[in-house]
Amino acid sequence: MSGSEGTFCLVLHSHLPWLAHHGNWPVGEEWLYQSWAHSYLPVVDLLRRFADEGRRDVLTLGVTPVLAAQLDDPYSLRSFHEWLGTWRLRTEHAAGLWRGQDALSALAADEHRTATRALEDFETRWRHGFSPVLRSLVDSDVVELLGGPLAHPFQPLLEPRVRDFALRGGLDDTRLRIGRRPEGIWAPECGYAPGMETGYAEAGVRRFLVDGPSLRGDTSAARTVGSSDVVCFGRDLEVTYRVWSPKAGYPGHANYRDFHTWAHEVGLKPSRVTGKTVEPADKAPYEPALATETLGAHVKDFVDTVVTRLRSLREQHGHESLVVAAYDTELFGHWWHEGPAWLEGILRALPEAGVRVTTLRGALEAGHLGGPVDLPASSWGSGKDWRVWDGEQVADMVADNTALQHRLLAAHERTGLRDPVRDQALREAMLALSSDWAFMVTKDSAADYARRRAQTHTARSDELLALLDTDPARALSRASTLRAESPFGHMDARTL
Repeated sequence: MSGSEGTFCLVLHSHLPWLAHHGNWPVGEEWLYQSWAHSYLPVVDLLRRFADEGRRDVLTLGVTPVLAAQLDDPYSLRSFHEWLGTWRLRTEHAAGLWRGQDALSALAADEHRTATRALEDFETRWRHGFSPVLRSLVDSDVVELLGGPLAHPFQPLLEPRVRDFALRGGLDDTRLRIGRRPEGIWAPECGYAPGMETGYAEAGVRRFLVDGPSLRGDTSAARTVGSSDVVCFGRDLEVTYRVWSPKAGYPGHANYRDFHTWAHEVGLKPSRVTGKTVEPADKAPYEPALATETLGAHVKDFVDTVVTRLRSLREQHGHESLVVAAYDTELFGHWWHEGPAWLEGILRALPEAGVRVTTLRGALEAGHLGGPVDLPASSWGSGKDWRVWDGEQVADMVADNTALQHRLLAAHERTGLRDPVRDQALREAMLALSSDWAFMVTKDSAADYARRRAQTHTARSDELLALLDTDPARALSRASTLRAESPFGHMDARTL
């Protein structure tokens, strides 16, 4: 659709670290299953309905290889199926426990309907994992798919060989799952170091995301990076932060369902936000009608914000401009209960307001390409620099990761036949290098779990390489055991 006001691109970044076999509650597999049920199922359902309507180029969807691996993993599929069944049982228990309490009884009934639909959707459409579902959306051009490095490492802190291995491995993994290699990536944490575009070009990456300050706030067009043909798109923070910022955004409204308050006797969330300083026990009951009314106002506010921004940019530049808003997929449904309905609302309302809604690829086809730019070292984290991943709080983790990479490179200088022990040692190292662990420590979000995960995978990698020299038979047995709990079975250490 041609837009008289300008062009809008919605980018969703879908990512969780590898959680299967690594704890359950409060972090671990429960995190995966909640995100799956409350974000991935409804967002895919929305995209499928757009496909049935003949809509194309609806949004740009980033799916990290490590998340795709979990959503295809037989163990995760079985466990999630059981989780969905338990969710429905919990709603039935809640219905009995809350009988006679109007608001809570209605909530239990609505939650039961939602759980039943999710279970039916999973059993009929997701039986063979996520990849067939995703491939249908990509092949029908409903979404443009972004890939990324294998286990979501913070790329600027990687040794060049390790960085190249992780990126090419991630792109190859996506090709195995959906039949084609993505042309674009969501660089983990939008992390960038000058010169990385050269590696991108060599790996076949043609476009990637950076945060708005990397382009000094001028995100009205994509730009080629340095002397390369690789294109970067910048997140428009004026628009993006309208929804979710470090301090505010729609999901914190008093009428929306509160993420943090649980009725632990049934495992459901019965309250609305009510107020940021209100204690959980004092929060008001969730009222869907109030949330729906607020949602309508927030859809309108966002559409008005986009139109106003595009008009301002056209006045400034003298032509139609581009707005890119980018978020974690898990915001919609998992963190913000009403998020999927909000997504549908804006994706239907923006075209009616004269805005061209398309993908990053579609934005380039529409001509939104400016001149070259030299990007600074940057990320989308606090300070828009690297402090979240290499700051004082995680200095020991950075040192451990650097040493791990050096040991890996030294151990894999030797060539020869493929070795399952070396392959598994490399898988463990990739999991240890995930950017999630430093993020969780810096933000003090399950920091103990994050440190333990990084240390566990590092120790396993070192253990396997040590056993390879001292006890090859035991090394093979240990590698086989760990392989059953790991992603990326195709990983070949010789390619490092």
